[in-house]
Amino acid sequence: MKINRRKARPVEIGNVRIGGKYPVAVQSMTKTKTADIEKTLTQIKRLEGFGCEIIRVAVRDSEDACAIKKIKRGAGLPIVADIHFNWRLAVIAIESGADKIRLNPGNIYKLEELKYIVSAARLAGIPIRVGVNSGSLSRNFSSAKMPIHKKLVVSAMDYIRKIEKMGFRDIVVSLKASSVLDTIEAYRGIAGHCDYPLHLGVTATGLPFSGVIKSSIALGSLLREGIGDTIRISLTRPPEEEIKAGRLILQSLGLRHFGPEVISCPTCGRCEVDLIGMVAQLEKKLSSLGDLGGKKKPLKLAVMGCVVNGPGEAAEADLGVAFGRGQGLLFKKGRALRKVPVSRTIQELLKEARGLYV
Repeated sequence: MKINRRKARPVEIGNVRIGGKYPVAVQSMTKTKTADIEKTLTQIKRLEGFGCEIIRVAVRDSEDACAIKKIKRGAGLPIVADIHFNWRLAVIAIESGADKIRLNPGNIYKLEELKYIVSAARLAGIPIRVGVNSGSLSRNFSSAKMPIHKKLVVSAMDYIRKIEKMGFRDIVVSLKASSVLDTIEAYRGIAGHCDYPLHLGVTATGLPFSGVIKSSIALGSLLREGIGDTIRISLTRPPEEEIKAGRLILQSLGLRHFGPEVISCPTCGRCEVDLIGMVAQLEKKLSSLGDLGGKKKPLKLAVMGCVVNGPGEAAEADLGVAFGRGQGLLFKKGRALRKVPVSRTIQELLKEARGLYV
């Protein structure tokens, strides 16, 4: 089944293009003090290795804003400056080479201040993200008697119209709530009011278990409807986990392909092997196969613990193994290949997978 994506005007963020025909991009945010250039660059490079495509940095003071210049020299990712309260920091960040500015309508709202920022962004040729959060709405709408998802939409559109009147349309929009349902309804609402690219996310989702579930429900629902041009999975964990989750969501929907997909059974009393350990070992070693970068359909690898449903499930995958007592039966595109000892199963499965990559 093909997802028909919402038609959004293309926007360039450094060397990454979003909207239009371009793929949904995965982004994250550093968790270091931006002015600590060494630590910030170390984290950015690590995230790049995990597949991050856009990175946002917090700008709390002029030291952070000025650090962007040096960070840009060593980073391979577009840098987004996250600005709150102080419009001057936005201008400094732009002059330091930021590839995009994120503004919060709830705390940078004076028209004269906004004009300075828009003027600087136009001169630098970079976009502005209008980033509305349920906890930080435009003052004109925070006390309005309407559902939170509508407040998010009207607050964003009011800010967007102000920027448009300044002749600026290089805009990205986000409307994040901590509520899954409010997030879904807010993005659905804004999608019908403008053609700007939408950055999807649920704010303050918490630790990985609850955070990934909330984000998967909200973002998965929207992406399935064709809404969304970039995503961030906000977790109270190292940012690498945000990238892993974001990529998996996109791959699960068939919007991007990043490498082999592993399917495995939940195990039960019939399983006579350490299936959990084997799946963990397989996923760890899959990185040696490389990243398909969305150019091909990913391989589907099945690891099944017993012979009840195992052979059927494994046979539907490109490659698979179903375990019996003391051995595993390898399958390739529905055809049984050979029996292998349990100790060599993962090694043999990877050997066959490498052959399919050629």
